[in-house]
Amino acid sequence: MSVVTRFAPAPTGRLHVGNIRTAIHNWLWARKNGGRFILRLDDTDRERSSEEYAEGIREDLDWLGLVPDEEHRQSARFARYEAALEQLRSAGRVYPAYESAQELDLKRKVQLSRGKPPVYDRAALALSDAEKAKLEAEGRGPHWRFRLDHEAPIEWDDLIRGRQHFEPALLSDPVIRREDGSWLYMLPSSVDDVDMGVTHVVRGEDHVTNTALQIQMFEAMGAAPPAFAHEALLVGSEGKLSKRLGSLGVEGMKAQGIEPIALVAKLARIGTSLPVEPVTDVEPLVEAFDFSTFGRAPARFDLAELETLNTRILHRLGWETVRDRLPGGMSEEDWEAIRPNLRNVAEAGDWWAILHGHVEAKAETADRELIVAAAGALADIDWGDSPWKQLVALLKERTGRSGRPLFHPLRHALTGRDSGPEMAALLPLIGRDEAEARLRAAL
Repeated sequence: MSVVTRFAPAPTGRLHVGNIRTAIHNWLWARKNGGRFILRLDDTDRERSSEEYAEGIREDLDWLGLVPDEEHRQSARFARYEAALEQLRSAGRVYPAYESAQELDLKRKVQLSRGKPPVYDRAALALSDAEKAKLEAEGRGPHWRFRLDHEAPIEWDDLIRGRQHFEPALLSDPVIRREDGSWLYMLPSSVDDVDMGVTHVVRGEDHVTNTALQIQMFEAMGAAPPAFAHEALLVGSEGKLSKRLGSLGVEGMKAQGIEPIALVAKLARIGTSLPVEPVTDVEPLVEAFDFSTFGRAPARFDLAELETLNTRILHRLGWETVRDRLPGGMSEEDWEAIRPNLRNVAEAGDWWAILHGHVEAKAETADRELIVAAAGALADIDWGDSPWKQLVALLKERTGRSGRPLFHPLRHALTGRDSGPEMAALLPLIGRDEAEARLRAAL
């Protein structure tokens, strides 16, 4: 069996950490099994869906490296859903119902007040043709419900949650089409999964009841259901996913300097027994991906932990990976020198100016003798052989200084910073002439 997964966002907004995690897991499972990953835009809500958001979703997936093998849009498949509805109606598995939203709400409140589950009572099934005609003559159009088979329990082996069991008599017949003719999620999604050959549906545990309903839809259409994996939902460090985290998406991550591989590495592993590790490509994530490692407890997403992971990954990224985002002319040697002290790639611009611009940082009065000695010592150094090591050795001998009292004033005069990358790596890049100019300027 060729594995086919799908990611099916509605283009009514940009992706956020919750649905990005779902996309990552679907992509990883397809890649691990040499299968296909489908992007399906669930754009049946014509008023809220937009091409701007659709393009935004594509851009976000591309930034993450989750390139789909194919793309489909539900808005192009309305005729197919009509045919499926007619097929199910002919089989007696869908029926029209005429209750208003207010009437249904009242029914639910009455049932709850009596200690009963708020399950739809199927009153619409008792309507005669004449009663239906009368309601429609009064201007009340039907919505359409899928008729559940109450005879057999609904069961499946979930790849994360294990054996699942639902009694269909305790579930309401789901509405699949509204009175205005627009489609709800349930039937179009099932039809698409059948037509597109989806073998695995990976989504949040908030869809478990939907899965029970959809399994009967698959069977009513004469199709075998795909395998299902319902993962625990994300929560924030405070125990629930805050509004800020819940809306945090790719644009926010970019603004904070988060690398795409860091976000993928974090979201791929949280909620599993596998450690979150600093990786520079996705292959270790693909190779180790396994639903058996997923836990049932909520997956905790901590932005501070992501930032720490991002820094660790950044310090491992090669020049080829980041060169297009570096200042023009920054060499691999430059990158290797400054990389250990960066929090994000954007900071490379500051260090580029320090390496190849001109820095003037005034020396403290107590350090002037040291700076004078340093400027004079530059002429006695073989610049091709560890100039920083030679400079420090000469200054120890000539001034008697060592440790921080020696290193700190020199670093400040040469870079204008009190901390940063190793001076042994920076000084050869600054060069003899510029180093002397900076030391003279500090005086």
